[in-house]
Amino acid sequence: MELMPRYLVPLAVYLHTRRGACTGISFIDSTSLALWHPARIQQHRVFQHRVFAVDARRGKTSVGWFYGFKLHLVVNDRGELLPFCLTPGNLYDRKPVPLLVRRLFARLFGDKGSISQPLAQWLFLAQGLRCITQLRKNMRNHLIEFSDRLLLRNRALIETIIDQLKNVCQSEHSRHRSPFHFLVHLLAGLIAYCHHPKKPSLDLAAHPLIADLIQN
Repeated sequence: MELMPRYLVPLAVYLHTRRGACTGISFIDSTSLALWHPARIQQHRVFQHRVFAVDARRGKTSVGWFYGFKLHLVVNDRGELLPFCLTPGNLYDRKPVPLLVRRLFARLFGDKGSISQPLAQWLFLAQGLRCITQLRKNMRNHLIEFSDRLLLRNRALIETIIDQLKNVCQSEHSRHRSPFHFLVHLLAGLIAYCHHPKKPSLDLAAHPLIADLIQN
C-alpha cells in the first residue's frame, strides 16, 4: 500500500505505449466511476481534500446518481484504446471531446450525449473529422452513407469494452483508501485490458463487402 503511489508515473508511461493507432474508424463514449454508494455519499472522506487537478463530484447517469469521476474513452474498430481522460462526475460529456479527438481522422461514432451538431460541424471544418451519431429532436435531418449506418449500428463495441474494463479488469470499486490508490488501480485496469489476447472488435476482414463499402 505504501509503494503504490510510486508506480503511478511508470504505469502512466507504460499505458501510453500500449495504446493503439487510429484506423479511420473510431468510437467515443464515457462511463461513470463511482467511488461510494449513493446512499453514503455524505460519509465519504477519501476524496474530500483536493490532491489532483480533477476532483470527485456528484453526477448523474441514465441509471441514477453517483459520486466520483467520468472516464472518457476513444477506441478503434480493433478494440484498441486510443485517447482517454478522467473528468469530474458532473462534467458534461461533450467538454473533453475536442481534446480527445484532435489526432483522429476520417470517422468518429458516438452517442447523442457525446456529439452535437455544432461540435460535429466544427470538427469537420477544423480537421476533416466526420462525427456520426443518432439524430436528436433538435438536430437537422441529413443523409448518412450506408457504410456509416452499418458502423453506427456497431457502436455497442465500445460499450462492450467499458463492460470488460469494469467487470473483468475491475477498474471500478468503492474500497479506495487514497486518491493515488484510485489512479494506480485505474491505470492497472486499463493496462490489463490492453494485454487481453482477444479484444472486442468489428473484424472487418471477415466481411469484405462491408470493408469495400467503407474504403469507397
